[in-house]
Amino acid sequence: MTDWTRGKRNLITDVAGIAVGNADDPNLKSGVTAILCEKPSTAAVQILGGAPGTRETDLLEPHQTVETVDALVLSGGSAFGLDAASGVQAALVEAGRGFAAGPHRIPIVPAAILFDLANGGNKDWGRYPPYRELGYDALKAADTEFALGTAGAGAGARTADLKGGLGSASAVLTGSGATVGALAAANPVGTTTIGGTRHFWAAPFEIGDEFGGLGLPVPLPEGATEIRLKHRAVNPRANTTIAVIATDAVLTKAECKRLAISAHDGFARAIWPCHTPMDGDLVFAVATGHKSLRPGGDDFIDLCAAAAATMSRAIARGVHAATASEGDVLPVWSDRS
Repeated sequence: MTDWTRGKRNLITDVAGIAVGNADDPNLKSGVTAILCEKPSTAAVQILGGAPGTRETDLLEPHQTVETVDALVLSGGSAFGLDAASGVQAALVEAGRGFAAGPHRIPIVPAAILFDLANGGNKDWGRYPPYRELGYDALKAADTEFALGTAGAGAGARTADLKGGLGSASAVLTGSGATVGALAAANPVGTTTIGGTRHFWAAPFEIGDEFGGLGLPVPLPEGATEIRLKHRAVNPRANTTIAVIATDAVLTKAECKRLAISAHDGFARAIWPCHTPMDGDLVFAVATGHKSLRPGGDDFIDLCAAAAATMSRAIARGVHAATASEGDVLPVWSDRS
């Protein structure tokens, strides 16, 4: 028996103070996911992949001045997708949000991108890419319910052998009562399933049948740990899993940093291999402080363990929920026999 239960929605929005919005274009096969903090929230980041694409991540280090963020952005589009944060900023300015700098308000919106340019979608967008407008639309759509799978930043995601997708999961700790939620756009160079089977590497952490309920294959198939990479024969710069881990507990920036580090263990439990030189693997951590709880000692260890387990579930759920569409270059999990 684990030390936590699944949240009511089994989404990152089970964390009070968090809303999520998606915007995507099926013709483009790409999109944006915006994570809105109801009020400015403490945040940090940990990057362990070798090829990240980011905006405003330096300010999230514990020794930097700005303590809180207004929103976070996960986007497709490779470096073009960094424009999405400008659209999110525009929507936040309209709402009167932002860091006070004299008479000015500057919304703080760190962002990360994944590479989905070579997935069969039409990227002939003309002079300017569409991500700024997608970012604006995603923020405007922010709510407690949102789509998983082929949606938002996961709209064009792929693993080594299946379509990837946007996944989310949550856990409520039975001891402290804190909630932790994960959101991941799974687009790794590696695989999320074992040796070409329907079984997920994340199976030991599954709650109920949230991604098929198949458990681990017994025995493990021959070659289960063989390294199968996306585009092995060419330069594989087409990857990255980008994610957010959130809690309603009160944390410092340094504690958020530790939570993000712990959540990366969920990558290692769900993806084989991960954190490669050609992945931009990144986790944002955010603490909304809606629950007046400052976890210390064993409670913080439990929170970090739950972060890892919940992140692994979110990654598997994203791949599990992916749906097929015209022009796909990879099958979806539901089509695998």
